[in-house]
Amino acid sequence: MSDETVHDPQQPAADAEAPTHETTGPTSAKPSGRKARSKPAGPPAPANEEAVPLSDATAQSDATPPQAPLYGDGSNEEVPIGGAASSLYEAEVEVRNLADQSQGQNAAVGNIAAGVLKLIGDNLRRMTEEQIEKVNVLLRGVDLKDYLDPDFWRGIGMVLQYQIDEQINFVKRRMSGDYTTDAYGMDREMIEVARPFLNFMYRTWWRVSAEGLEHVPADGRALLVGNHSGVLPWDGAMIAVAVGEEHPAKNERIVRCLYLNWFSNLPFVAPALAALGNVPGIPENAVRLLQDDELVCVFPEGVKGVGKLFRDRYQLARFGRGGFVQAAIRAQAPIVPVAVVGAEEIYPMIANATPIARLLGMPYFPITPFFPLLGPAGAIPLPTRWSITFCEPLRTDMYDPSEADDPITILGLSEMVRNTIQTTIDERLAQRTSVF
Repeated sequence: MSDETVHDPQQPAADAEAPTHETTGPTSAKPSGRKARSKPAGPPAPANEEAVPLSDATAQSDATPPQAPLYGDGSNEEVPIGGAASSLYEAEVEVRNLADQSQGQNAAVGNIAAGVLKLIGDNLRRMTEEQIEKVNVLLRGVDLKDYLDPDFWRGIGMVLQYQIDEQINFVKRRMSGDYTTDAYGMDREMIEVARPFLNFMYRTWWRVSAEGLEHVPADGRALLVGNHSGVLPWDGAMIAVAVGEEHPAKNERIVRCLYLNWFSNLPFVAPALAALGNVPGIPENAVRLLQDDELVCVFPEGVKGVGKLFRDRYQLARFGRGGFVQAAIRAQAPIVPVAVVGAEEIYPMIANATPIARLLGMPYFPITPFFPLLGPAGAIPLPTRWSITFCEPLRTDMYDPSEADDPITILGLSEMVRNTIQTTIDERLAQRTSVF
């Protein structure tokens, strides 16, 4: 496939007035019709441990220019805006300070309120001047500095409603077909839209701490291999945010997670996953992405991991037949084991309703203390505290690509990765003082 092609298999070529869905290569820019705006500088991302040398392909950190901002605050692209966003920023600082001085439930409520303010503020910074002026009118006369004041939450409600209206308009515009994707369906505009919400989940809801990010190459290919859990694949999203937000290189790399083929059967889920940079989990896709010097993330446990019962939490299932090792050897990509702690408790799955799952054609149907008893509300994940540890990489460039078909080599490397992840999980669990 060429780097830039027009892709609309169902649209007649002669229809001059029909909208165009443009497909470009993985490094394509945003649609030209979208005006670039800049954001105020955000806090620097923390650096971690000493880096481990990788292959020549991954050691040259200056080989590839940084891509367009996807996660984080976009430290040097936009100028600060006044009005509502400025008030929200001041209110966020005020609320967070109050929360730091409080204890117990008041502190928890304050931190969540500050996170909501940041989420709204991040979205406001994406708006045009005309849109911001509308929000200023909505917030006129509302005191944002006292989060216990009903007017504070009434103001937040108005802004959230406006945000919903804007998202509806966004969807309507995209349904016309005028948008750009890469060869795998990744849509940078959609990633930008989802970024504030994912940052909220990462920093405020799950309060994720990430270690060992220096083991992830700043550029070049690498295969991230993680433990899978949590009923829904939130772990992949949080790994992607950790790399995009907090990598020492601050170049906001995209992590291309491979998802279960079963999701391809769902009419809306598969396109959404693809738009956010995810790719169907087949070996050919993994090899092709790695050869394109992408960061690829796989979960070898598959359904066995994500549909794990609560009593089996943090006990890794089998890693299948080692397909991820074969892909890494064929592409000569380092393997970075990733251990995620905290995701097992977001949906404590106490049973699998197998008959319902078979009826719906699903690999499992989770029964938790809250779902399906509470209906859609039961799908809200619990606010557990997460840790994500990126372990030292295992090099594969010393192997000949033909060794990808050697079962002994594949099994040995697969078990080495599995043991590394399990050992790291056990260490983090021993250090954890509370689930929340």
